[in-house]
Amino acid sequence: MCAAPDAFDEPAAMTYAPVNWTVTAVSDLTPAEKLFRVASPHGVDLGHKPGQFVQVSLPGLTEAPISVASSPTRSGHFDLGVRRVGTLTDAMHTLKSGDEIGIRGPFGSFFDVEKMAGRDLLLISGGCGLAPMRSLIQYCEDRREAFGSVTILYGAKSPEDMLFKDEIEAWKNSDHFVCESTVDEADEESGYTGHVGLITTLIAPLEIDADKTLAVVVGPPVMYRFVIEELAKKGVTEDRIVVSLERYMRCGVGKCGHCTIEHLYCCIDGPVFWLNEVSSLRGAL
Repeated sequence: MCAAPDAFDEPAAMTYAPVNWTVTAVSDLTPAEKLFRVASPHGVDLGHKPGQFVQVSLPGLTEAPISVASSPTRSGHFDLGVRRVGTLTDAMHTLKSGDEIGIRGPFGSFFDVEKMAGRDLLLISGGCGLAPMRSLIQYCEDRREAFGSVTILYGAKSPEDMLFKDEIEAWKNSDHFVCESTVDEADEESGYTGHVGLITTLIAPLEIDADKTLAVVVGPPVMYRFVIEELAKKGVTEDRIVVSLERYMRCGVGKCGHCTIEHLYCCIDGPVFWLNEVSSLRGAL
């Protein structure tokens, strides 16, 4: 990793070489996921937009693409939700406040909040998809007057796997949002008293004005087809659905080819797409 000199424009320099940023806080989300708050030692913001990602590195280890989990409206820092799934993320889970990580980016397409302005928003996320969705939720909260109604639906495998539990409760109690959550299954021993069922069971009861509504869907690949089918039943067409797709993006700049979806590169054309752009592409969904 490289250290940024004085008066260094970090966001402009972070396309090809990682720049050191400082972890300022670490908190547990689930037994497998932690939330890292990251800030620049030089007082600059990341310059991202909701839905974008960064490439994260540690000395002697590879890089990994990680979605930014906070809105650019929350200046002075950004958040990363990190699941422990390999060598780099295992090492990240040992970090503490004051440690440094390498950051490249931000990269990729984003949730186009200007096109969303004035629309009713239906924000649907599953599992780790709530991390990038959180960047859009926070943006909507901080710019609430720009949008119509905002409905948040979230699904997790189990109560133990639910991310941002305190924030979900706050969204449920907020005048800004309608928020519902569910888990696929829950043991009696868990003490969970909320909704149990697939996330599609939260869509069926909704009253949706399809002509005014834009849906944003972020989650594991297995979820997309079933959610899209439920949205179609509500009259929400593909040109009104935004999806964020998961791919392993090694370079972030469209050079290595690891993240191709036919003629598209997920790292530069995505990860955020309008559904009608990708629904006919092999392997997209």
